[in-house]
Amino acid sequence: MLLTIDVGNTHTVLGVFNNDKLLKTSRVTSSAQLMADESWLTIKKFIQEAGILPTDVRGLGISSVVPHITGIFETIARKFLKIEPVTVSIALDLGIKVLYKDPSSVGADRLCNAIAGFKRHGGPLIVIDLGTATTYDVVSETGDFLGGVITLGMGSSAAELHRRAARLPEIELHFPQSIIAKDTVSAMQAGIMFGAVDALEGTVKRINAELGRKAKVIATGGLSSVIAKYTDIIEAYEPALVLEGIRLVVDRISGRN
Repeated sequence: MLLTIDVGNTHTVLGVFNNDKLLKTSRVTSSAQLMADESWLTIKKFIQEAGILPTDVRGLGISSVVPHITGIFETIARKFLKIEPVTVSIALDLGIKVLYKDPSSVGADRLCNAIAGFKRHGGPLIVIDLGTATTYDVVSETGDFLGGVITLGMGSSAAELHRRAARLPEIELHFPQSIIAKDTVSAMQAGIMFGAVDALEGTVKRINAELGRKAKVIATGGLSSVIAKYTDIIEAYEPALVLEGIRLVVDRISGRN
């Protein structure tokens, strides 16, 4: 059994694998205020709900973009599970070339998306991750990480509108019935949601033009299943792509892949 932890700026996603089969996932709020003992209670409950014992967990892999929280889960691995964690970074043998000017600046989640996306779909490939930030990661036909695009996520855009404009409310991220909205909430939803679709299609078009060929487009992240219904650009939806990437890295490091 392998426990995988994807630490994002807003949410942390837990997953447990039996070999290559993902048995269960859970999404919790990312909190840098919790200590290892408190976070262990969440991990322990998740493990129990998956129908396994803590002693069944033989490995733990972490992808994190929040350094302080990374340390919490590393402590949990050593203190409570008695195992040495594998924390995804460019310092590991990932099996891919990262063609970034500073490879160490690439987020672990983006590396995991590239690794798992290429494993499943080959290349050239564009992996769109719709989270706190929206990222586009471009993978070559041979599996090299070429680089990509980072922009504000839809939830972040909505929060900024509410924060910066006194009369604009907090909203839920749904597509309104019409682009010509008749109320403020619908107008904000139209701008953010349809704007995200148009930005996605335009960005993919520009990436393909620079590549000189059409890349396959897959999506992951919390809102990707919603966005995928409003565009033909997305060819596959992979909700657990980062977790799968963590598994592949851990398997490679342990010699199983």
